[in-house]
Amino acid sequence: MDTAASLFQASWQRTWQALGLTPPADLLQRLLAAWAEPQRHYHTQQHLAECLGQLDCVWAQAQRPGEVAVALWFHDAVYDIKASDNELRSADWAAQELQASGAPEACWRRVHELIMATCHKTTPADADARLLVDIDLAILGADPVRFAEYDRQVAAEYAWVPRLVYGFKRKQVLRGFLDQAFIYATPHFRQLLEAQARSNLQQIT
Repeated sequence: MDTAASLFQASWQRTWQALGLTPPADLLQRLLAAWAEPQRHYHTQQHLAECLGQLDCVWAQAQRPGEVAVALWFHDAVYDIKASDNELRSADWAAQELQASGAPEACWRRVHELIMATCHKTTPADADARLLVDIDLAILGADPVRFAEYDRQVAAEYAWVPRLVYGFKRKQVLRGFLDQAFIYATPHFRQLLEAQARSNLQQIT
């Protein structure tokens, strides 16, 4: 079993143990297949593995770590590059599977809200949502080689957009992060990644 497969298996077991639930038998296979769809270049199993690895480092900081974990598993599970409702469809899928697994309504509703927080429209008020969003944005503070790879991967997903339009819109999005007082909402990620993220973003904006 390779490193990524081992990480996925261990995370999957830990997630559902933390939730106190048993997932549908084929759910892991269906999720990994979704994350491996051919239209993806950045939002792939690589991104999922990086997010789960970040969560391992801050597991104890989450109020409900099982919910944060399952939200990460689903947060980009639906990814149609030309659609604007991927987060909603991913959140709905997560809620459906949690309900099928016997999760209480409060649980699946919280997970739904966690996934919707990855729209990155505002800084979430909920502590677990802030942690999840910081994990999703951790790539911005990656080392320069990985960050350059990330930038190429995102460009590949938007290859259907005219290059001048893409370049303008992409810089607009990234400048939005730079214009914030802080990119990261949690002390852990702010201390660990804020400076590198700003350096990375300044290089390409």
